[in-house]
Amino acid sequence: MAVAPASQMFQLQPYTPPAWATNLALLPKQRCHLAQLPTPIHPWPVPGVPPGCELHIKRDDLTGMQLSGNKVRKLEFLMAEAVQRGHDSIITIGGIQSNHARATAVAARYLGLPCHLILRNSKHLADSDPGLVGNLLVERLIGAHIWQVTKEEYGRYGGPALGERLAAQLRQAPWGLNPFVIPVGGSSSMGVWGYLEMMREVEQQIVGQGFTDIAMACGSGGTTAGIALGNHLGGLGLRVHAYGVCDDPDYFHTFCDGLLEGLGATRDVVGADSAGMFRAVQARGAGYAISREDELQAVADVAAATGIVLDPVYTGKALHGLLTEMRERPEEWRGRKVLFVHTGGLLGMYEKVAQLQPLVEARGAAHRLQLDD
Repeated sequence: MAVAPASQMFQLQPYTPPAWATNLALLPKQRCHLAQLPTPIHPWPVPGVPPGCELHIKRDDLTGMQLSGNKVRKLEFLMAEAVQRGHDSIITIGGIQSNHARATAVAARYLGLPCHLILRNSKHLADSDPGLVGNLLVERLIGAHIWQVTKEEYGRYGGPALGERLAAQLRQAPWGLNPFVIPVGGSSSMGVWGYLEMMREVEQQIVGQGFTDIAMACGSGGTTAGIALGNHLGGLGLRVHAYGVCDDPDYFHTFCDGLLEGLGATRDVVGADSAGMFRAVQARGAGYAISREDELQAVADVAAATGIVLDPVYTGKALHGLLTEMRERPEEWRGRKVLFVHTGGLLGMYEKVAQLQPLVEARGAAHRLQLDD
C-alpha cells in the first residue's frame, strides 16, 4: 500500500477515487495530505466476546494529527474543498469536548488558516471561561477562536444556522474573512469521502481473511455512511453495525440517506438505501456524552485487558453495545469475524476523570516506594 512521502504532508494532491466509486456524482479532484495511513488492523482479545467469535480492531485512533482519530480522514477532503474554493478561514461546531472541533482546529493551523469553533456548553457555564480540560487545551494552545453557545440555543437555532450566523459576522468584520463552514462531525457528503477511501484501504488489508462484520460508533453519521457505501459499492459483503451514541436509528438512516443523496448514491442509482446498507443500533444509554457506570466499566476492563483505551462518548458506548448484543444473543455472533473501527477520542477521557476514579482505584491504590535512606 503506497505511503505518501513526508514532503507531501499538508499539501493538496490529485485524487483518484476507487474504481467502484467513479460513477458517483460528487467526485473530489484533490485531497489534502493530513493523516498517517494506512492504520493497522490486529486481533483484539476483549473480555466478553463469546466463544466462536473473533474480534479485530482497525486502529483509526492512530491517524495522527494530535490524536484526531476518524476526523482526519474527513478533513483531508473538506480542507481540500476549502482551499480549492479560496476560503481563508474555517468555522465548525460541536460540543464543548468535541473531538471534531479540535481536529478541525489542528488541520486549519497546519494549513495556516484561522479557525473559529462554536462550542455547545451548559447554560450555567457558557458565559464563563471554558478552561483547558481535554480537547480545549489543544484548541486554545494552537490559537483557535472559541465561541460558546448554550445547549438550549443550539437546539433552538441548529448547527447550520449558528455556523452561517458566525460566518456572516466574520465577513462583515473589518478584516473581512471568507470562512468555510464545516458541519458537525465533518459529516457532509464531501466528508463521507474520507470513509469511502478508508474502505478501499480496508479492502486491501482484509482480502481473503474471512471477515464477516464491521462495527463502529455512529454520532454525526458521516463515518457510518462512508463505511456502509464503500462496503456496498466495493462488494466486500460485510454486515455493517452502527452503534448510535446520540439519536435514534430512524434519524441516522434519514440523515445518512441525505448524505448519500448528496453523493449521487440514491437507491435507484446504487441499488440500496442506508437501511439496506447498515443496521443502526441504539447505544446512547443515558444520552449523548453522559456515561453510565457499566459503560465506563467496559472501557476500564478493555484498557486493563488489552492496553487500548476507548473514549467514553463514542467508541466506549459502541463497544458496550456490541458486547451487550453478543452476550444477549451469542448464537447470532458464533462463527463471525468482526472488525471494530476505533475512531479515536482519547482526550475526551479527561472530562470523565471523577467517574473513572473509583473504577481505577478498585484495582488497587498507588503505593509509596520505601527507601532505606
